[in-house]
Amino acid sequence: MESTYGSTLILGIGNLLWADEGFGVRCVEAFDAAWETPADVTVMDGGTQGLYLLPYVSAAQRLIVFDAVDYGLEPGTMRLVENDEVPRFMGAKKMSLHQTGFQEVLASAAMLGRGPAQMLLIGVQPVELEDFGGSLRPQVRARVPEAVELAAARLREWGVTLTPRATPPARLNDDALALHAYEQGRPAEELACRIGDERFMPKASQ
Repeated sequence: MESTYGSTLILGIGNLLWADEGFGVRCVEAFDAAWETPADVTVMDGGTQGLYLLPYVSAAQRLIVFDAVDYGLEPGTMRLVENDEVPRFMGAKKMSLHQTGFQEVLASAAMLGRGPAQMLLIGVQPVELEDFGGSLRPQVRARVPEAVELAAARLREWGVTLTPRATPPARLNDDALALHAYEQGRPAEELACRIGDERFMPKASQ
């Protein structure tokens, strides 16, 4: 019997503006570019939406999350976390507010008596975060294809039929955020602040 719409959610979370924080988003983009999924599978760029993701997570029976996670491991290390352990790792050594927000999403879904019965977190230890406007570092970028294949393998274990894409899909987010366009549009280092938005940073004393 076919499960209800939204029963499987494949979610990439993170912030593209902070280098390896964008790992989850780049993974879900790569997954969507590689595979067509059945109607009861939702593939989503969750960005840093936090509690706005609650309706989607609550409706899911199974959840795969891509994210950069501070496991305290060697930079570039991939680690899989499953089921009841996922909320704990989303909240441990928080790197940004999006992880606090997503931990709250999982907790809220559980309080409602809803949410996924099966969860898989595919996370990578970041190399660099403090690079405003930066892209994935090579060690982290190299993990994206592996992460996509791990997700595909788990979906097959769950009985989900995947079909290789014959044509490019519509983008999950704005065209300007596509990896090549994003990197090519970055200003030269001497023209741009790499540690934040200068408009909101403390001014050096005169």
